Amino acid sequence: MKIYAFIFARGGSKGLPDKNIRFLAGKSLLAWSIEIAMDIPEINRVFVSTDDTHIAEIARVCGAEVIDRPPELAQDDTPEWFAWQHAIKWLETRGDSFDVFLSLPTTSPLRSKSDVLNCLDRLDDITDIVVTVTETSRSPWFNMVRIEKDERLHLLVEGNYTRRQDVPKGYDMTTVAYVTRPSFILNHENIWDGFVRGVLIPPERAIDIDTMFDLEMAELILKK
Repeated sequence: MKIYAFIFARGGSKGLPDKNIRFLAGKSLLAWSIEIAMDIPEINRVFVSTDDTHIAEIARVCGAEVIDRPPELAQDDTPEWFAWQHAIKWLETRGDSFDVFLSLPTTSPLRSKSDVLNCLDRLDDITDIVVTVTETSRSPWFNMVRIEKDERLHLLVEGNYTRRQDVPKGYDMTTVAYVTRPSFILNHENIWDGFVRGVLIPPERAIDIDTMFDLEMAELILKK
């Protein structure tokens, strides 16, 4: 079975400029993802899909292979699913096929090898895609709200629950890893088109870096 790891790192990022190559504990977020992929023997090849020449250069120095992503697939409003499809087709045009698609976003540098391996093991015959989750600290039935046009607040999810113990347990999706098959990506439009399973990640390894605050929190966790 051939397992290919992919890191999707476009050049533009408004929330945290140059996010993919920001440094954390002495190395870039991009390097964190590449290094953990290369440290797992089950993974056959590691690719970085990017539209940015500087990111491509860093990726090659770290030992990854580079997929040139078209600019139209690297916009703020471009679904990453399209970049996933492009990466698979890019390999197909070169006569390369594989069995398992693994995405390791740069935004989860605190993931462990065991987290990734658990995700790979979770992909079975009835599962289309594996994602990672962590227990949420807020309940949409009790303390998450939406603001209407008239500025009135409403519970995000309304129900007849009166006790926290009675509501379904909630989870936050994380970006630790996504595991699926190339055929599922090519023949569907998003994650929720298939049978989705989750792997639980402890909160200290599930931080998702999207702002400077997130990056500073990751630094603190590493120092601790």
